[in-house]
Amino acid sequence: MMMTDILTRDADKLHRALARGGDEVRLTVSRETAEWMAQLVDAKVSGRDVVLTNDLGEVTPTQAGQMLGMSRPQVRKLIDDGRLDFRKVGTHHRITVASIQAFLAAERERRAPILAELARLQNDAGLVE
Repeated sequence: MMMTDILTRDADKLHRALARGGDEVRLTVSRETAEWMAQLVDAKVSGRDVVLTNDLGEVTPTQAGQMLGMSRPQVRKLIDDGRLDFRKVGTHHRITVASIQAFLAAERERRAPILAELARLQNDAGLVE
């Protein structure tokens, strides 16, 4: 059975179970669906936002802000500075998830030596045990 068929079957089961009402839902789903659901729940438990994108892997500036932990105007500045890839749909911006991931990786790399220097200064000043 193809993955899309499995997900479709599992989605149908989930919707039927939710339609029955009550505080608890019991159903059997495929392992693939259960693993995917566990990743979503783990993300929420650890305080991360979960953003679902369209099939092009694009998000709105507001969603990009949620993923980056910044405001929509800050995302717009990154767009204007050419630091995030985007396309326009009419007057609306759509930012690629790959661009957001690349930006985050570059930021981690840029910040690493700065954080290492800060840790060294804290140690030298006796601020850290």
